[in-house]
Amino acid sequence: MSPDQPTAAQQLQDIVTAHEAKDLLRFITCGSVDDGKSTLIGRLLWEAGALHEDQLSALQADSLRVGTRGGEIDFALLLDGLAAEREQAITIDVAYRHFATAQRRFIVADTPGHEQYTRNMVTGASTADLAVVLVDARKGLLPQTRRHSYLVALLGIRHVVLAVNKMDLVDYRQQAFDDIAAAYAVLAQNLGISDVTAIPVAGVHGDNVCTASSHMPWYGGPTLMQHLQTVQVDAGRLREMPLRFPVQWVNRPSADFRGLAGTLAAGTVHAGDRVRVMPSGLSSTVKRIVTHGGDVAAAAAPASVTLLLKDDIDVARGEMVCAADAPADAASQFQATVVWMDTQPLLRGRSYLLRAGSASATATVMPIRHRIDIQTLTPVPAERLELNEIGEVELELDRVIAYDPYRANRETGGFILIDRHTHLTVGAGMLHFGLRRSDNLRWQDLDVDKTARQRLNGHGSAVVWLTGLSGAGKSTIANLLEKRLHALGVRTYVLDGDNVRHGLNKDLGFTAQDRVENIRRVAEVARLMVDAGVVVIAALISPFRAERQMARELFGPQEFIEVFVDTPLNLAEQRDPKGLYAKARRGELKNFTGIDSPYEVPQAPDAVIDTARLEPQASADVLLKLMVERQIVKA
Repeated sequence: MSPDQPTAAQQLQDIVTAHEAKDLLRFITCGSVDDGKSTLIGRLLWEAGALHEDQLSALQADSLRVGTRGGEIDFALLLDGLAAEREQAITIDVAYRHFATAQRRFIVADTPGHEQYTRNMVTGASTADLAVVLVDARKGLLPQTRRHSYLVALLGIRHVVLAVNKMDLVDYRQQAFDDIAAAYAVLAQNLGISDVTAIPVAGVHGDNVCTASSHMPWYGGPTLMQHLQTVQVDAGRLREMPLRFPVQWVNRPSADFRGLAGTLAAGTVHAGDRVRVMPSGLSSTVKRIVTHGGDVAAAAAPASVTLLLKDDIDVARGEMVCAADAPADAASQFQATVVWMDTQPLLRGRSYLLRAGSASATATVMPIRHRIDIQTLTPVPAERLELNEIGEVELELDRVIAYDPYRANRETGGFILIDRHTHLTVGAGMLHFGLRRSDNLRWQDLDVDKTARQRLNGHGSAVVWLTGLSGAGKSTIANLLEKRLHALGVRTYVLDGDNVRHGLNKDLGFTAQDRVENIRRVAEVARLMVDAGVVVIAALISPFRAERQMARELFGPQEFIEVFVDTPLNLAEQRDPKGLYAKARRGELKNFTGIDSPYEVPQAPDAVIDTARLEPQASADVLLKLMVERQIVKA
């Protein structure tokens, strides 16, 4: 071998480098059930030479097993599996396929077409540059076409291919194609989709998939593959945008190195650039840009780097390094669109963990402005969002975060919602704009604070939160505990569930969303009273763990005492001082906790009072002892 001739390893590395240098197009296929998505993708992969020999052999064998006509290959089997397997269940997963041609690399996401799997389409489309929307030439535009196109527009996908499939079943008639293309053009315009390319195809035969169809000489546009290889998807658009660098980790291996690690979400950064950190607003200059291979003079999105700043300013995970002259916005209250992905509904007043980029915050759902009727694409009033529903909501965060409107930057304007108990992702959304009131409102610091009020009172302040079934004895225990505290000279107040519904919460009923709002209001009032130096005793059913956790997080570690007043349902029914259980059993009282509305037992309460064993006075004594131990009051 000549010294100048590359080795096999070098040749392989050159091939890998050349492959990785190709432009990457991410696209999604969507359409109604049986529109032929899997067949089209299978044919596309086959004609593009993206199938290995073993895959092709297995596909041919499976096609023979299911008895295709004339021994033809059933390309749908490549994605769907055997027909017998398809009959057993509809897949709900997002199937990703990677392939490449000489011009470009591709990642295609195939998602189920059924409405109940809206969340799967959202997952697949969240990173897509282009959407292939399939329409059956025999059926024209269907409600699913409208739904998928709405989601495409909502998720900010800028390029759409309208693939009018099964043209062979309408005798390849141009009029059939033209009518569908014209109807879709109107839909796209209404949805704000500006770039639509309509292509007539017959996936099963390969017409206009990779090669021009001899059956449709009237069509002079590109094949599907030609369009996918040449469409300009603004690959450089992210790099041309203002710098956005969400900080994922502050790296401090030594006293003289403090690096901000993360992935560039937009823009280009150079050593010496002036930057501003949001939401703090602090400014500095980029001193170094460190990569795995060493320092570089510049980096562009989506590179992963570590930035060292010239000034020793306070920067934490979740903040965003931005271009100094074009920083991101910052707010704590937003109008947003949410796609709900959980079997438990999204309710007004409930809190979730929000993650937007590297930032995390507790987000409380305030007004649900409306949900979208997915068939008519019109807004309708709503008090909750069910599984796969889409709605406009207002979110209130417990801290200010940096963001861009989703339409300006999907990377810095998207978020997910996480259930704080199960840690499951329950929603995905798009931030539209910060609400003006979040900019205009500021917390007013006062000279007389909680500590001064406690000192004047001669005791600490806290909330004792009694939770349990109706009839458990919460109000009785709260009354006795307050009498004991009052005798000790402690300033107290009882927030009783029934009493607050005569005034503060008289506009609320007993639906799940009203119960959530009821607890939110009482918790906020209790926080103000604890700040005033008062010991608050809250006696409410408070059936949901999420709201009790929300209440706990409003207070310091020693200021919230969750007490589970544990009473078996049958004993609570025997007591039934108000006759409510009897009414609920007769169907005269709806949404009654323990009967037709759930009670979620506390998992780690600070105290458990077994009222089947302890008398009310003894229960009050147990709680007073706990308050003394926490040094809230003195015996």
